[in-house]
Amino acid sequence: MAEVVNLRAARKARERAEARAAADENAARFGRTKALKALEKARAEKARATLDAHRREEPGA
Repeated sequence: MAEVVNLRAARKARERAEARAAADENAARFGRTKALKALEKARAEKARATLDAHRREEPGA
């Protein structure tokens, strides 16, 4: 004889699993640690400072 399955519980479990999979995918795609964010910010600031240091003055400005 087949096992009795509560369809509501099965549906909720399936939806939870799908949501968890989507969350894991988003974390892998967009998630960065605090250290990585700080490193990226520092690199961008250094690149901007280097660019500004090499900028020539406009003759009319």
